[in-house]
Amino acid sequence: MHDFDRAEVARYSRHLVLAEVGWEGQAALKRARVAVVGTGGLGSPVALYLAAAGVGTLGLIDFDVVDVTNLQRQVLFGTSDVGRPKVEAAAERLHEANPHVHVVPHPDRLTSANALEILRDYDVVVDGTDNFPTRYLVNDACVLLGKPYVYGSILRFEGQLSVFDARTGPCYRCLFREPPPPGLVPGCAEAGVLGVLPGIIGSVQALETIKLILGKGETLAGRIIVFDALRFRWRELKLRKNPECPVCGEHPSITRLIDYDVFCGMPPAATPVDPAELPGLTPSELKQRLDGGEPLTLIEVREPFEWDIANLAPLGARLIPLGELPGRVPELDRNAAIVLYCRTGVRSAMAVRDLRALGFSRVWNLHGGINQWAADVDPGLTAY
Repeated sequence: MHDFDRAEVARYSRHLVLAEVGWEGQAALKRARVAVVGTGGLGSPVALYLAAAGVGTLGLIDFDVVDVTNLQRQVLFGTSDVGRPKVEAAAERLHEANPHVHVVPHPDRLTSANALEILRDYDVVVDGTDNFPTRYLVNDACVLLGKPYVYGSILRFEGQLSVFDARTGPCYRCLFREPPPPGLVPGCAEAGVLGVLPGIIGSVQALETIKLILGKGETLAGRIIVFDALRFRWRELKLRKNPECPVCGEHPSITRLIDYDVFCGMPPAATPVDPAELPGLTPSELKQRLDGGEPLTLIEVREPFEWDIANLAPLGARLIPLGELPGRVPELDRNAAIVLYCRTGVRSAMAVRDLRALGFSRVWNLHGGINQWAADVDPGLTAY
């Protein structure tokens, strides 16, 4: 019985009666080690279905915490998980789904410095990322390590899927040699995503992963699937290995991991920062200063649609989206006291750092952003 106890036999009985799975296949699943990069919209269904299927070891790589805006699509989490590290909450949920699965949390940001070390012990790497730097990093790491990479991507009402394995076919760079210019492709926070879409795409990613482990069926290697949810259309495109690919081609120029933020057009000044490292004000401190009549310039760096949800216009705030800030610096008074804010304080921290680098000495970040202002100062304001 391949070292399955009675509880496991009962749990996996519907697999065991499948000729394509059976005892040998279920044992292969139990031995398998799968890394899931990102436990968000895609990573949630991937991890849940792989755990339910009996994949023996699941590595979860994510440095984020659960936010209330995640709950519309990230089905690993519930309301009580808001504020918790995602890998911690996910590990508990997966243990509840299947206590026979070993979950290895990696509460880290995947970088060029740690990717090879983290991923080398896994058999398959599944992509649940939402940004180009990490996507290229995962692809290149998988090529260098000789691992299959199960790719998925979602935005608004469309999803993409493929299996990249440079040992036998194309890799991600064979299809997308270079990323689009920064700002050209919005993220889900800016463009939105239909909540059920990652469930559809993530489930197929789990399917492809299981097929790779079992060695059964025909995977999506050499093909990419594009799903249009509004029209319910699946389109398939054939892919070929590019002999001039810089990482898996005949004469590769990338033989080690590089700086993927720079490669994707994100110079150090545009990369995320820790808001706690920069001068800032709490909402209560800002209110006290405003009530005291201190002249402060409030600048909002969110997007126009976010401004429409909630804003501090009654306090004199004006909108300069983060992407427009470099070109609109001349509009700002270098001698003024400036407070920048966004939704949670992350984007505005980037703006504070950029302005300080340009010589603005009297700039502060609103800690927690407009959501924290709503919680601490104005409960009538819409948080999102």
